[in-house]
Amino acid sequence: MKENNVWEKLQSCYECVRKRTEFVPRIALVLGSGLGDYAEDIRVESEIPYGEIAGFPVSTVPGHAGKFIFGYIDEIPVVCMKGRVHYYEGYDVTDVVLPIRLMKLLGAGILFLTNAAGGVNTAFRAGDLMLITDHIAAFAPNPLIGPNLSKLGERFPDMSHVYDPGLQEVIRRKAQDNGILLREGVYTQLTGPSYESPADIRMLRTLGTDAVGMSTVVEAIAANHCGMRICGISCISNLAAGMTETPLSHKEVQEAADKAAPCFKKLVTESIKGFGSI
Repeated sequence: MKENNVWEKLQSCYECVRKRTEFVPRIALVLGSGLGDYAEDIRVESEIPYGEIAGFPVSTVPGHAGKFIFGYIDEIPVVCMKGRVHYYEGYDVTDVVLPIRLMKLLGAGILFLTNAAGGVNTAFRAGDLMLITDHIAAFAPNPLIGPNLSKLGERFPDMSHVYDPGLQEVIRRKAQDNGILLREGVYTQLTGPSYESPADIRMLRTLGTDAVGMSTVVEAIAANHCGMRICGISCISNLAAGMTETPLSHKEVQEAADKAAPCFKKLVTESIKGFGSI
């Protein structure tokens, strides 16, 4: 998709949202599996279903409601994506990251990414939470391919510290304060929608992957390009292929994520409150 088309679509979505709300978020939060009902903890100002934004990609995955929620966590203004769009749904990668860019234009300077992921690290167990310290992007389509969106960022953005050290430290501290076990590691995005084979997982482990999923990395790349501070947490919803005798299923992922949800929500909320001071 050409630069002008991508930018015009983004501007059109921005104008559509601004007709509905003047809310200016400080933090953008992407709610992955297990955090679907997180909006119940937010003092909601307004909600906009994706389908009511002209040209906006709509999530088709079970468990992903598909709407923006604007409101406050404590006194911090946030915008939440309740349901994300995935590349495997058939969208162009520029559409997959359009919501991230839109939240930046709406005012968000911090992006908090969450997801459900398969555990590749043999020390992990289903239900663990993992702080994303870095990612491997080699298997996902880079959202910056094509003409550079110069209004958002430079052509060759540095990727040395995609996940902000200061935000990571807040999350570590909040996990410790609340007695929440927090793993740390490298996340890899594959395209999906099929789960990985045991050979895929052996390769990923050799490359240094700790958790694998079908989202997040392309969103982080787009956010880094447009100057957002980024952090992320994965909920390890299952051990990856070949690590157990149990076949992988979306139902298993959703059930494990739901079970871990109370600790997950607590850590997200406390971390966002902590971000308010940095």
